[in-house]
Parts: sequence; structure tokens; C-alpha cells
Amino acid sequence: MNEMNRTSVTEFVLLGLTEDPALQLPLFVFFLLVYVITVLSNISMITLIRISANLHTPMYFLLSHMSFVDVCYSTVITPNMLANVLSSKKTISFSGCMTQMLLFGAMGSVEVFILAGMSYDRFVAICNPLLYTTIMTKKACAYLVGAAYVTGFAHSLLHLLCLLKLSFCDSNIIAHFYCDVPPLLKLSCSDISLNVALLIFVTGGLILGPLALVLISYAYIIYTILKVKSSERRWTAFSTCCSHFLCVILCFGTLIFMYLRPQSKYAMQQDQVASVFYAVIIPMLNPLIYSLRNKDVKEALRKLRPQI
Repeated sequence: MNEMNRTSVTEFVLLGLTEDPALQLPLFVFFLLVYVITVLSNISMITLIRISANLHTPMYFLLSHMSFVDVCYSTVITPNMLANVLSSKKTISFSGCMTQMLLFGAMGSVEVFILAGMSYDRFVAICNPLLYTTIMTKKACAYLVGAAYVTGFAHSLLHLLCLLKLSFCDSNIIAHFYCDVPPLLKLSCSDISLNVALLIFVTGGLILGPLALVLISYAYIIYTILKVKSSERRWTAFSTCCSHFLCVILCFGTLIFMYLRPQSKYAMQQDQVASVFYAVIIPMLNPLIYSLRNKDVKEALRKLRPQI
């Protein structure tokens, strides 16, 4: 019977953000515009980093991968969401749903580790500047990014394997606009205690561990900066961290709200708002934050203009 239940669900129905016909077209236009800006701005950031010699540093190497990840997990979610907004049949196949969950979870995990790596880069640059070129070598950065991708995919694959063991026999209607672990667990009629434990301990650890590294790094950074006597030098040091710290607040704050709230506090409407912000809005904001508040990026853009 369990095997029959597992195979009885061949597709899921994604309810999306709203069932109000009057809101569907405005939502489609808005999210299409956001997606286009997300893809163009992140690809532009990657291209700028690749062609600008003054951006060939460990910090911008990590930033280029963060932009790549933003394009990937936005693409995993937004096109399917746009198709469903105007469609009367808001379905996704079982395999498509599992693939979407796997890729979205993996890319989100990779971004968390890259943000932590960027905070370590800032820590070394400000607190140990004489050792910066020795510690943050190209090889070290490549290992760091490689470890982020491997860990991110391993984490998401673990959730996928545990989800595939569940039975989905009561309903195939997902009260969400994409496939994610929490809404899928609500549909299962199997014992989900292992899956919940994975969310709490494994996902929680993968969020709070890098966050702890970020906070420790910034504690040392702030302590080091405050010891600098020159106010101009203090501001210069702070300005190199502002963009990254703002991205950290947006990313980790939303993740903690989405995945680490007590089960009794979960509300689907709140989850959808947080998910829209994390999956759709933040990937658009990240390159804008770095381009608007970063003097190195502004300088690279100024040098590029005469060549265009």
C-alpha cells in the first residue's frame, strides 16, 4: 500500500500567490520585470568582474559566484511561477517538483557559504592585511568555492532522498508558488519526524554555523577598525564591508524566518511573503547593492564607459 501511495502522485498543483484574477496580470508583469533585472544585473556583474583588472581579487571572485548562484536559483523558481500565474492548470510534475526543490535548496545553501567566505575575506583583509595575499590565494578561493558547491548540493540531496521515502496520499495541492521542503512535508501521510529533524539540526546548522562565522568575523573587524585613530581610514575600512553586511542581513534574516521558526508559528501567507523576498527580490537586490555602494565597482564602470 505504501508503494502504491508513493507512486499515486504524479504531479503537484501549485496554488501560487493568489487566486484573484484581477491580480494575476499585475503580478505577472511585476515578477517578469524583477526577473529580467535580476538576470541582466547579475550577468553584468559577472562580466564586469571578469573584464576589469582591478576587480580580479578574492572578494570579487567570490562575488561573481554569488551572482551566478543568484541567477541560478532565481531561474529555478521564477519562470515556472510566471507560467503558473497566467495558467489555469498550475501543475508541476513529481520529478519536476523534486528537481526544483533540489536545485533551489542547493543554490541557497551555496550562497550561505559564499557569504561566510566573503566575511572571512574581509576579516583577513582588515585584521591581517600583511598576510592577505598569503592566505587568500587563488587556490584557497577555488577550494572555498568548491567546498560551498559540494556542501550545498550534498545538503539538498539529503533532503531529497528523505522526501522520496515519504508517501503523498492525501492531497497533491501545494499551498505555495514553488516546491520547498516545509510545504511538501505538510502533504505527506508518512512519519516526517526524520525530515523535521533534518530541517532543525542539519539546515539549522548550515544556517547558524556560517552566520556565527560572519558575526565573529565582523566582531573582530569592528574591534580592529575602532582602534584606528584616523576617522577617514575608519570610514574607508567600514565602507569596504557595508555592501556585504547588508547582503548578509537580507539573506540570513529571511532564512531564519523561513526555516528556523517554531512549528507553531508557521503561517503559509507569511511563508509566501518571505519566500518571494528570498527567492525573487534578494537576487535582484544583491548586485544593485554592490554596484551602488561599492567604489571599486563604480570605478570599474567608469573605466569601461569609454570602451562601450
